[in-house]
Amino acid sequence: MREILDCDVAVVGGGIVGGSAALFLRRMGFSVTLLERDWCGAKASGVNFGGVRRQGRPLEQLPLSQRAHAIWGRLPELLGTDAEYVRSGHLKLARSEADLQSLIAYRERSAGFGLGLEIVAGDEFRRRFPALGDRAVGGSLCPEDGHANPRLVSPAFARAAAAAGAVVREQTPLDRVERDGDRFVLLSGEALEVRSRFLLNTAGAWSHRVADSFSEPVPLVSLHPNMAVTEPLPRFLDVNIGVEGGGVYGRQAPRGNMVVGGGRGFALDADRARPQRDAVLTLMRDAAELFPQIRHAHVIRCWTGVEGYTPDRNPIIGPSRTTPNLFHAFGFSGAGFQIGPAVGEALAELVRDGRSSAPLDAFRIDRFPPDTITTP
Repeated sequence: MREILDCDVAVVGGGIVGGSAALFLRRMGFSVTLLERDWCGAKASGVNFGGVRRQGRPLEQLPLSQRAHAIWGRLPELLGTDAEYVRSGHLKLARSEADLQSLIAYRERSAGFGLGLEIVAGDEFRRRFPALGDRAVGGSLCPEDGHANPRLVSPAFARAAAAAGAVVREQTPLDRVERDGDRFVLLSGEALEVRSRFLLNTAGAWSHRVADSFSEPVPLVSLHPNMAVTEPLPRFLDVNIGVEGGGVYGRQAPRGNMVVGGGRGFALDADRARPQRDAVLTLMRDAAELFPQIRHAHVIRCWTGVEGYTPDRNPIIGPSRTTPNLFHAFGFSGAGFQIGPAVGEALAELVRDGRSSAPLDAFRIDRFPPDTITTP
């Protein structure tokens, strides 16, 4: 016999965006059903590097990013845990004078957003960050950026939503979604039917499938971040590290393990990926140039995930252009962890008010020319 659930809002995808949206909706008084085909927080939201940074984002993302910064500071109140969130500072390294000038230019462009960026170079850089290798010539420090444990944070939002009264169904794939009058109908096999007034599409790299169901094709591709962690090492690094121009990022966990990322894994199929051996070797070589302390460290684990990328590397956030009461939030292009809770809150506002207090026009789903859209 098919179970039928009726609610105000159905959420497809239990990552950090879907889980936070469900939580904020419940705090607003809406009935919510969240469907996750795996375990909440098990996909990109739970396997990323864990960087919680505002620095380096496109300017159009900074209003949401600043809003998220405030939410991250409330994690114990919202989730009952700090999820190892630390405002350690985020240091973006320059490996050349051109890189340093690029960081200075970004500081000027973003000056109105209150990031508090500080350029550190020359003797002052060596004095303050003596553990870093000679490859870096300076950097830009955002003192209140930091990192958290994604394996704790992302599932915690879904658990908090459930504790607040949301119906959370894991191991529940969405097989079909359609419109029936003023209701959405979501079917999972023969066992479950969900009917709702509103639908939130937060299914990560698989969100294009929901968008396609409502005649909104998008140019979304899947890519696979390459990450590794070493054995515990003596403490040498307090800040979260990025690099201007990309390539390597790293942080030292509380137990001393060095977490590093860079390069790409490879796809096994549309739903699964694996680390790539050569990419891991290249990553560790490049990381050792920045962090000499890891040159002889053992790598104890490497991993990857499946992330959805858009051509302009900005997410899709906001209302459907074809279907009333459908809202999208996906395509975060490897940078959704920090901004995710603010996107969840913005989605809840869209449901309640029909608009968000944060500007979302840059993230419209229909911003891509038709000739850029192919079926993944």
